[in-house]
Amino acid sequence: MSEEKELEVLRQQIDQFDREIQDLINERVKVAKQIAAVKARSGSECFYRPEREARILRAIIERNQGPLSDDDMARLFREIMSVSLAAQASITVAFLGPHGTYTHNAAIKHFGHSVKCLSLPTIDEVFYAVEKQQAHYGIVPVENSTEGVVTHTLDMFIDSNLKICGEVLLRVRHQLLSNAESIGQIQKVLAHGQSLAQCRRWLSNNLPSVDTIATNSNAEAAEKAAQSPDLAAIASSAAAEIYGLKVLISDIEDDPDNTTRFLIVGTTEVEPSGDDKTSLLVSSQNKPGALYRLLAPMAKHEVSLTRIESRPSRKGLWEYVFFIDIEGHAKERRVSEVLTELETEAAVVKLLGAYPRASL
Repeated sequence: MSEEKELEVLRQQIDQFDREIQDLINERVKVAKQIAAVKARSGSECFYRPEREARILRAIIERNQGPLSDDDMARLFREIMSVSLAAQASITVAFLGPHGTYTHNAAIKHFGHSVKCLSLPTIDEVFYAVEKQQAHYGIVPVENSTEGVVTHTLDMFIDSNLKICGEVLLRVRHQLLSNAESIGQIQKVLAHGQSLAQCRRWLSNNLPSVDTIATNSNAEAAEKAAQSPDLAAIASSAAAEIYGLKVLISDIEDDPDNTTRFLIVGTTEVEPSGDDKTSLLVSSQNKPGALYRLLAPMAKHEVSLTRIESRPSRKGLWEYVFFIDIEGHAKERRVSEVLTELETEAAVVKLLGAYPRASL
């Protein structure tokens, strides 16, 4: 068989696969619409089910045999799930904008491209948009693996009644963006303060005499850098496309494992998915050994604590609250027993949410 004939046979196979895949996707969307109709008859408006989507994606990864990587396969199915969700209902997700920020990237990673993304300038406004039902869900950064916790996000939970519905882990790869021909032309580098800190060593080694300017977001930095070739921004590849910039240098973050964790906030509780986390806000009583007694129930019931942060309560001088993440869902027996015992020891126990654990 000649090369051209062999290629033609293979291309015909691909064409057949494409037709079958297309038919199956449409069949999936039809079933999704039927599910929406069933829910509408029962009066349910809960179309997005984080625990269901988490189980689907885990199953997809478990049965993946390659050659596609698990990440690539999960990303493809995320988009299929996104269009299926959009066929059921229009979902609006508020995010810390503008477009092209890492929070925007995290929203797309979690919800896919078929949801409506609402760009807002502050974390406060993301919370308020969900509380006022201007958006169904919101997404905000909560911690970075190198620069630590985003305190403003934690502080919002002190007074907000929103629930954590999910989390997203995003590997952050910083690009140096500019319309300059080379880094020798650059006189100022703009970026969010956290991003400047995450690239501190690279900037010191490669642009030691260049001024750095903190902006409200990396997308804002990219927008400003597009106005002059002597400016550069630290931002994502997506921001380069949105604002018409060139990627001068890729991956300038000091830590190659630099990862940011984002939280999905909403108004509904999430059912167990089989691999979950529970987040709590706890205020200890002001007496000796109070913190020890807060942690003792977790040790007793063998519940792993994955994170603890203290923040001023804003209720009184030198009063603090603790933000605690533990493994397991609040409806699991061992976690439920921990919560019951905490309520006898703590001045305040607020369940912020139980939700599927994210993976990269």
